[in-house]
Amino acid sequence: MISPFISSPDGGLPSAVRWSHLLIEGRLRAGDVAVDCTAGNGHDALFLARQIAPGGRLFVFDVQESALASTRARLLEGGIAEEGFSLIHAGHETLAEVLPSELRGGSKVIMFNLGYLPGSDKTVITETAKTMHAIKTALDWLAPGGLLTVVVYPGHEGGAEEAREVAAFAAALPPREIEVQHLRPVNRSAAPPECWVFWRRGG
Repeated sequence: MISPFISSPDGGLPSAVRWSHLLIEGRLRAGDVAVDCTAGNGHDALFLARQIAPGGRLFVFDVQESALASTRARLLEGGIAEEGFSLIHAGHETLAEVLPSELRGGSKVIMFNLGYLPGSDKTVITETAKTMHAIKTALDWLAPGGLLTVVVYPGHEGGAEEAREVAAFAAALPPREIEVQHLRPVNRSAAPPECWVFWRRGG
């Protein structure tokens, strides 16, 4: 029997977002530092917060106040104490300016879930230049042995460009420092979501 914790609801393979969670599960401990670079509706934030509680530090970025409000509500409803998270009303490209400097090189997990906020204005999307700046910066803030995951949606406007830029950047990274893997369906005619995972060696 296929475990519902691994498979999709219909028993198939995991979605791109689910892959990101599966790759992270078991790597975080209570007291760790994690960053959610795209709050959305708070699902990734709650997933991370539960992994690092108690005593962990979670930083959550988003440019939309509604996303941060939804995330805050989801975290509190999920039993996460307010002192366990910081909601930051700013784009992920400001990561280096906003995060405490002492955490540079100390984040165990950093997550990106690109695209637009589900259920909101689809014209407000992540922008390729800002996304790439944020991903490059995030690698500097990743601890040895830490993971950075990026879920990309090539099917929406701007998403294909983001996917190409992430792929080009990943291919050029030095493999002795960063290992990169890419998970996506290969036999679908549409442009399905993709999961990229970056692992900093040395942990």
